[in-house]
Amino acid sequence: LATFGLALLFLLFITGVRRRWNALQTEVLHYIEFLIEKQAKNSTQEKPTKKRRVAGTMKGMFVLPLPDDFDEPLEDMKEYME
Repeated sequence: LATFGLALLFLLFITGVRRRWNALQTEVLHYIEFLIEKQAKNSTQEKPTKKRRVAGTMKGMFVLPLPDDFDEPLEDMKEYME
């Protein structure tokens, strides 16, 4: 009798696992279909073309008069440099 009870419990367990497995397979299948549709939708949309930058278009626009001692150490930094 105890063996029959264990076999019945095992059978019920397997049946429950199969039901959940089938439900999980269906859910995963729906998710995969959703992802495929989303990818197809995104790939069919036109993507705006980016304007390419051209080097040198601002050349000469930002000419700053630099002092002759521009590369010399700052007086504020003298104590740190000693």
